[in-house]
Amino acid sequence: MRWLNRTFLISGALAGVLAVTLAAGLRQGLLALLGIGFGAVLQGARFGFTTGWRDFIERRDPQGLWAQMLLMVLAAAFTLPLIAGSGGELVGAVAPLTISLVLGAFLFGAAMQLADGCGSGTLYKAGGGSPLSFVVLPTFAFGSFLGASHQPAWIEAGGLPAVDLLALGWPTALAITVAGCGLVAWLAGRAARTAQGAAAQTGPQGVAQQLVRAGTASFVAAAPAPAAGTRFARRWWLGALLLAVLYLVHLVIAGQPWGIVYGMGVWGAKAVTALGWDLSADAFWGVAPHAQRLLDPILADVTSVTNIGLIYGAIAASRWNGAADFSLPSGKRLIAAAIAGLVMGYSARMAFGCNVGAYLGGIASASVHGWVWFALAFAGSIVGVRIRRRVDA
Repeated sequence: MRWLNRTFLISGALAGVLAVTLAAGLRQGLLALLGIGFGAVLQGARFGFTTGWRDFIERRDPQGLWAQMLLMVLAAAFTLPLIAGSGGELVGAVAPLTISLVLGAFLFGAAMQLADGCGSGTLYKAGGGSPLSFVVLPTFAFGSFLGASHQPAWIEAGGLPAVDLLALGWPTALAITVAGCGLVAWLAGRAARTAQGAAAQTGPQGVAQQLVRAGTASFVAAAPAPAAGTRFARRWWLGALLLAVLYLVHLVIAGQPWGIVYGMGVWGAKAVTALGWDLSADAFWGVAPHAQRLLDPILADVTSVTNIGLIYGAIAASRWNGAADFSLPSGKRLIAAAIAGLVMGYSARMAFGCNVGAYLGGIASASVHGWVWFALAFAGSIVGVRIRRRVDA
């Protein structure tokens, strides 16, 4: 009966894309199809930004970080020449270096470890049937709505203007991006080798002391056990390649990089509007083009339609070989995840996006804010992993 299940899933995808096309036009239909692709790849390859960071923090497993750096390099190589030569028809994810970016990225990094997923992770895990992500999704949407409402005030708090490396020419911008990603990958590999060497010489109990002597104490989170090995996992590398191709196609069709958070904020804004909340005087949702988004159908919004497709793609991938199996977390874990979702949604608006919109989109667009986001969110994740351990204890 597996063939029948797969036929049903494929038919559902095609029917959904056709319905979106008829309701909102060919571009939106193609974006829905792309969203299905994103969800299928994320779920099928288990390509988690949050998991990749946690694997490194806890076990010094560098593969997630390596794959993410490969994704950045490929996405930048595919798209920077197009953005530079498009005459403004294609735009990158470029944002200023504000105080809100620093605070928001740190908070997001901590919260996503408690929620067990970032923006894309929450969507694809919800599609995969994770009870934790079902709890996170609505609070994330409300937090994104609220954070967007306060975003203008956060920007006014001050900072530096955006630094777009494309101003140096796309070859130079790409070279800097490749060098930065290469440095991160090298440092991750070096830390992994240091941890493995310490384990081989002194056993797991001596890993933390060896790391301190090696100058990597800032990464230590309660004496992590080293990864069993650093052999390349095909799922990570295949996921990075497929996501980069989908990212390129999304940029060409939508005219902007792949994003997650804005669409979820639209969902939150529409929900509170339906409940009678008047947003006509809101500093964000009350002005164009955001006010129009609240009047238009959900399927007219680029990010929303991609997010919906992503959820279905994850549903299809998780059920391709049968029903998914998830255990129900404790009540304490669910409450912590719901609070983390609220913090994630709000802080993502402070920081101009999540792991997709700010981290991937920023770095692949040669915007310095993407690197700032990465550094602060990773630091926040170190704290988040420690808090998660206490909640799970």
